[in-house]
Parts: sequence; structure tokens; C-alpha cells
Amino acid sequence: MNEVSPAIPDSGEDRHATWLELFFDLVAVAGVAQIAHLLHGEPGPADLGQYALLFLAFWTAWICFTLYGNVAGEGTHARTVLAAMFGMAVMAAAVPGVHEGENGQARALALAYVVIRMLANRAWRHRRELLVDWPAAQMSLGVIPWIVSLWANEPVRYRLWALGIALDLWVTFTVSARDIIENRKAHDKREERHSRRRDTVPPVSVAAPHADHLSERLGLFVIIVLGEGVAQVIEAASEATWNRRLYGLASAAFFLLVALWSLSFRHGYAGVPYLTARSLPARAALPLHCLVSGCLAALAAGLGAAAEHPDTLPTGTRWLLCASLAGYFLLTGIAALRRPDGVRRWMLSVVLPCCALPLLIAGFGGGLGTLAVVWLLVAVTLWPTFYESRYSKRADAVSRPGA
Repeated sequence: MNEVSPAIPDSGEDRHATWLELFFDLVAVAGVAQIAHLLHGEPGPADLGQYALLFLAFWTAWICFTLYGNVAGEGTHARTVLAAMFGMAVMAAAVPGVHEGENGQARALALAYVVIRMLANRAWRHRRELLVDWPAAQMSLGVIPWIVSLWANEPVRYRLWALGIALDLWVTFTVSARDIIENRKAHDKREERHSRRRDTVPPVSVAAPHADHLSERLGLFVIIVLGEGVAQVIEAASEATWNRRLYGLASAAFFLLVALWSLSFRHGYAGVPYLTARSLPARAALPLHCLVSGCLAALAAGLGAAAEHPDTLPTGTRWLLCASLAGYFLLTGIAALRRPDGVRRWMLSVVLPCCALPLLIAGFGGGLGTLAVVWLLVAVTLWPTFYESRYSKRADAVSRPGA
């Protein structure tokens, strides 16, 4: 019977995103833009739920092939990746129709998602490797509700999609590496039993992602999301009357996006603020990346809506801006739990006020103008960097001889 080979260590070679991977990520640009547009206007609970569901589905499809390219390297099958790229383009194009309740577009999106997941499963089986860090990439349990949804209508269709995402998360957090290996060994044993010749099934190895390359791909996705924020403001400004109020709002939006970029990359890892390399296992770091990206995409949609209302923000837009920023900092707190020192001080001095202040602005800022709301959010976003610099200077002063 075949045995599973030991884990492959990270080779440490200097790898970067290939032209094929960058071409693949262009679809992520279109997908994030289409999904972010779901939150235009004054989004209600149904719009937010649909946004979260479609963003999770799109990100899941993207990460399956991101991990495949990461592990396969030069052995990546270009035709398989391009086929998945076409499927993601179909998903992105179908998003507006899904939002409007069109059955044809909804079925097209579900079918494209199923095909992408099946392609990923087939690619991993062809490589005879087990990705124990993210088992949902090569397990099809979460795809079954999506297949059933091809014959369902609203609202059952959306419930089935949510069930499929929930099953993927359940597999990710509950199925251990040992379970994955044992299941594959049992599957190989059945294949050997039904084959004419013994030992015809090649051995299976445990795949280990290339950490630096994966960090680069994850960071590129966050850059795409931040770029969508810039695009949303530009699109809204191109159709608005240019005056001093619009100039101030565009400047505030730009400063906010720059501050978020600084937190995510100058003070973060893989686009996640205050995350450090290998401080969290992939099963925790990847969902954190997904949620951070989702909050930033929602914030981008809110900035675009704010540029359309330079005088006073609608209540729904104000809540979208403030709640997405509060969620971003809540996730920052989770990523910072592995800080080597001062975790409690960091939580009380940075995470708590950065989560609470945006929510207070959302709840009691109805009398504030659009410009005031966005500049207040800029001040909240700059606070962690300001606190970090002051705390570092104080720590250096205490550590000096004779202090």
C-alpha cells in the first residue's frame, strides 16, 4: 500500500508572482469591483448579506488556484488556470444580475463556481499532493449545495450558497491533517483494490506552501482592493461638481487609503495589519486575510458613495464606512494577539478606541457633514501609527543606560 511522504519544507528560493498569476489576478480586479458595487446607494441588511456571500465565494475560488500555483510552481498547468480564470470572469459578470434577481445570471454564477472548484480538485488530484493547511481547496463537500442550487430559486438559492461556504469553513477548521492523510490512504487503497495491477497508484505527498510567494499573492489581492477604493472615488468625482468640498473629500479619502495601506503593508504581513510571518497557522491567517479584504472592499464602496454625497452622508453609507473600518481594526486586534510584548496595552490603547470611535461616529454622527466624517476616520486610522511611534520612543528611552 502507498505511504504518504513527509511534509515538504519551504525551499527558501526567491519566488515571485509569474505573468500567468498576475494575469489571473486581473480577474480579481473585475470581481472586487463588481461585488463592491452591490453596496452603492443605501445598502440594507439584504444587500450586506449578499455582498458577504458573493465576496466569500469569489475569494474562495481565487484562493484555491492561488494555492495551487503557489505549490505547483513551474509545474502549474496554464490551461487549467486559464479555464478557472474564465470561470471567475463569468462569476464577476453575473454579479449585477444576481443582485437584480435574474435566475439566468444566478445559475451561471453557481455553475462557474462549481466548475472552478472541480478544476481545483482535479488539479490537486493530478499532482498527488495533500494541502493540509487549507483542505477546502481540494475537498468538494462545500460544492454540493452549489450544485443543488442550480435547480433552486430565491431565497433557497442563497441559503444553499451560504451552506456551501459554511461547509468549507467547517472542513477547514475541523478536519485535521491526520484525517486528511487517512482519508487519502483509504481512497488509494480502494483504487488499488479495483485496479488490475497492484501498486499502480503513485504515492501521495504533503504539500507545504511557499511562504514568501504566498505572502506576495495575498498582498497583491489587498492592493487590488485598496485600488478599488481609489477607482470608486475617481468614478464618483468624475460625475460630480468640482468645488472646495469635493477637493477636501477627495483628499480625505486619499489619506484614509494611504493610512490603511501603511497599516496593512508597512506594519503588517500579506496585507493583514500587525500580522507577522508564521505567527498564525495558514488555517487562521487565510480567513483573516479574507475578512480584512472584505472590510476594505466595503470601505471602498463607502468612499465612492461618500463622494456622491459631499454635503451629508446617508445613514446607510455612514454606517457602511464606519462599521467596515471598525471591523478592520477588530481583525487587526486578532492578528496582534501574537505580538511579543504589550498585547494588553495594545488592545486597550489602540484596538478598543479604533473599534469604538467609528461606531460612535456611525451612531451619533448624523449631524456631521461628509467631510467631517471621513476626516475623523482618517484620524482614527492614523492613531495606531502615532501610538506605535510614541511607545517605541518611550521604550527606547527606558532602555538607555542611566534612564
